[in-house]
Amino acid sequence: MQHEASQCAEMIKEANAIALLSGAGMSTNAGIPDFRGPQGLYKKAGIPDPDRIFDIEYFYRDPSLFYSFHRELLKALDAAKPTFAHFFFAALEKKGKLLGIVTQNIDALHQRAGSRKVYEIHGGIWESHCTKCGKAFDYETSKRMTFEEEIPRCDNCGGVIKPDIVFFGGMDAVAGPMLRQMKQLGINAKFMGGDGICSGELPKLAAGTMADGQVVFLPPATFGSMIFARAAHDAGKVVQ
Repeated sequence: MQHEASQCAEMIKEANAIALLSGAGMSTNAGIPDFRGPQGLYKKAGIPDPDRIFDIEYFYRDPSLFYSFHRELLKALDAAKPTFAHFFFAALEKKGKLLGIVTQNIDALHQRAGSRKVYEIHGGIWESHCTKCGKAFDYETSKRMTFEEEIPRCDNCGGVIKPDIVFFGGMDAVAGPMLRQMKQLGINAKFMGGDGICSGELPKLAAGTMADGQVVFLPPATFGSMIFARAAHDAGKVVQ
């Protein structure tokens, strides 16, 4: 692992336009349990049909199912703290070396660590909005309301409040602009790193836009000749 860590450190030192792809590994290292495991959040919330949790049509019919899960997620987040890796990338942004973070995580740990340029491809919980009038609610306010009310409602119009998580059947408004921002980030970046647990097309879409530069995923992912270095180690440990 020492060789890979030294290699990454040298590339980060030399680069002035870095992008990070952040996946599930960043969250599990912070102590957030997975959703589907035997001790996962779905089990703790007592939800027999978890596929409905992020179904936007079902949410509009019965938001209580989502909020039974969301309370368990918020409890897990209260116990979790941003890791060294989260703070490290926030520091890179403050130094002007990191252009931004593209994440599929919805836990807002990057924001809690101080990162500002965070592009949440699956949305997130850092902000919530009323589904009726569009009023915005910050994280602390929506969190308080979630535990005070079975279904949080807007104090302006009485509409149901929904965190800015991308639901199935309601992706276009968030995902379209986010994809454009993500691709632009890839175009501008000269060095891109990821934790290797970024699912689906996320790494291909971002890294595939790079005109030139280097890509590193930890642990290894397979993206052909774009990969400059592979390391079969935990990304957080390599960073630290």
